[in-house]
Amino acid sequence: MTTPRKTRVAIVFGGRSTEHAISCVSAGAILGALDPDQYEAVPVGITREGRWVLAAGDPAQLAISGTDLPEITSSSGDSLVLAAGELLVRDPAEGMRDLAGVDVVFPVLHGAYGEDGTIQGMLEMAGIPYVGANVFASAAAMDKEFTKKLAVVEGIPVGPYAVLRAGVSLSEADKERLGLPVFVKPSRAGSSTGITKVTDWADLDAAIATARQIDPKVLVEAAIVGREIECGVLEGENGGAPEASLLAEIHVDDADWYDFETKYLVGSRYTIPADLSPELTKRVREFALRTFTALDCAGLARVDFFVTESGEIFLNEINTMPGMTPTSMFPQMWAATGLEYPKVVDRLIRTALHRGTGLH
Repeated sequence: MTTPRKTRVAIVFGGRSTEHAISCVSAGAILGALDPDQYEAVPVGITREGRWVLAAGDPAQLAISGTDLPEITSSSGDSLVLAAGELLVRDPAEGMRDLAGVDVVFPVLHGAYGEDGTIQGMLEMAGIPYVGANVFASAAAMDKEFTKKLAVVEGIPVGPYAVLRAGVSLSEADKERLGLPVFVKPSRAGSSTGITKVTDWADLDAAIATARQIDPKVLVEAAIVGREIECGVLEGENGGAPEASLLAEIHVDDADWYDFETKYLVGSRYTIPADLSPELTKRVREFALRTFTALDCAGLARVDFFVTESGEIFLNEINTMPGMTPTSMFPQMWAATGLEYPKVVDRLIRTALHRGTGLH
């Protein structure tokens, strides 16, 4: 009896963005969750300089150790190149050797050059199925300005904000409209990198400069006093409608706001399911699904909201490749909903293969 061939999954991680380390941690968790009887993992790391290497597949090497963050370097493995439907290793001693192609790519890349449509376009051109949103959805979700614009068209509330393109600062009229405090952030980034909470206009220029180290386009958002509520969304199976997870509420008792250190190093509390009324819970989940659909997403997304004391709901952002680390909210919410991490990973791969390549 012939043993069925395993599905070959290229886990692509690292990358050139400021979220390199978190991508590595996410990849380690996914590698650990893959069923070895069903899947053959091909771990592909991308260095901060953009070099692709066939990396080690040991999840322990990709974990955070204390405050030390993992990183892919040029010495992490052999060089790789991408051909139509195949990954090839360029070895100085052997020349080019074929990895026999992969069936699907799981691009666990957060931020620029990964979550913004860059790698999605490359995979589309190469004809390789992949997990997650397509080029347009990835780019639109990555850019917070256009996320907000598309949400407003669909009737999804967003808070007051201003967009500062390169060379532009905040006008006096916008200062009066937004009030203090404000959050200054790169328009295209994640993991709370490059964000500053400004409580005095004298600090605004420094905050803008910090954000522009990541992205020349900057958002200035009015602070919304409310609870931070998140919802996970998964693409429906076999072409079905997307599904929403139970909601989570983030608590930042010992921090001023939910920054990088609180997310990944110090830790934060969360409640699943969030302690909201049935009516508010239903509305948040509906808004999450509508946001997913409005941006034409696929695969997965984490949609973040603020819920005020009076029951107003405001979209904060959507992540088309949310953190998949052991402490990340997306897998935690789905586990509470009844879908454990290995099943989430399996479903993402299956829906990607069902969808195939091309516009979706």
